[in-house]
Formats: sequence, structure tokens, C-alpha cells
Amino acid sequence: MKNPLASLHPTLMLGLALTILLLLSVGVPVFDQAFWAGIFRWAHVLAGLLWVGLLYYFNLVQIPALAAMPEESRPAIARFVAPKALFWFRWSAVATVLLGLVTAMLSGYLPALWTLGLDGSGPRHTMIGIGMWMALVMAANVWVVIWPCQKKALGIVPAEPAVKQRAARTALLAGRFNLLLSFAMLYAMVMAKSVG
Repeated sequence: MKNPLASLHPTLMLGLALTILLLLSVGVPVFDQAFWAGIFRWAHVLAGLLWVGLLYYFNLVQIPALAAMPEESRPAIARFVAPKALFWFRWSAVATVLLGLVTAMLSGYLPALWTLGLDGSGPRHTMIGIGMWMALVMAANVWVVIWPCQKKALGIVPAEPAVKQRAARTALLAGRFNLLLSFAMLYAMVMAKSVG
């Protein structure tokens, strides 16, 4: 019998099955608004872990490793690893934002987030709102700056060598900007309950 952990899809399915077993182990859920808000919050956190995890992977692992690699080895990363990682990076950004907005809507505090809690809803919504706006800036940065530049830098779209080099530098700096924002964004999201 083949070990299910040897393949990605069976591992993912087993993880989902374990989650459903955990859900059912505390009794039959009531499929009310609070339940769905919790499900969307869980999915939001899962997508956010993938997005920010890949952000940290690029900045802490791939970019430093590429700088240390021999020149002749770099095309393998650009051809096989980076495009797949960038696919998950950009779509997990979309999923994180959309799932976060649905969570806030189902939880009843989406309007307070748009106004940073300045509608009188309190500092908790100010913190989450700040985190949300930072995440929106980061997601826009992924799609408007990083991905178009990476397409040039990786040769996915044709570009002259000088253009590729400038695009790679711009993508690097935009990714570092997202890295910089990620610390405060995560703090605002996680610590919101402690301020109000």
C-alpha cells in the first residue's frame, strides 16, 4: 500500500478530512452566521499563511540562495520554482483579501474596518482596519508591481536584458516593501482583541 503522505493531493485530502473530523467531534455544528464566519476566518488564516509564508520564503530563502548560487544554476529556479511559487503567491493574496472581507461582513464589522473604526466602533476595529488596509496595499503591490515585473525578469514575457534587470530590481524592492508591511499588518490583525 502506498503511503498517502508520499503524494501532495492525498496529504491535502487527509488534512481536510482531519479538520472535518475535528469539527464533528464537538457535536453537530449549527450552520448559522457565526459558524460560517468561523469557517471563513479559518480559510482566511489558511490563505494568509500561504501568502505571507511565500513572501517570507522569497525574501528569506530564495533571493539569498539565488545570490549565492553559481550563475549556471539560476535558470533552473527561474524556470521551475519561481513561476509556481509566484502563482500560489499572487492567488493566495487574492484569497486572503476576499476571505477576510467575507469574514468581516459575516461578523458584522466590515463598515467599521473601511473607516478604521473612526465611526465610533472602537480601537479593535481601528487595529483590524489598519491591518486590512495594509493587506490591501500589499495585495495590490503583488498584482500591480511584483507580478508584472517578475514576468519580465523570469522571461515569461519578452524583455531586453536591461529591462529584465530593472524589472527584477523593482520586484525585489516591492517584495521587500511587502515584507516590511507584513510585520505591522500581522500585529494589527492578531493583537486587535487586546486593544479594545
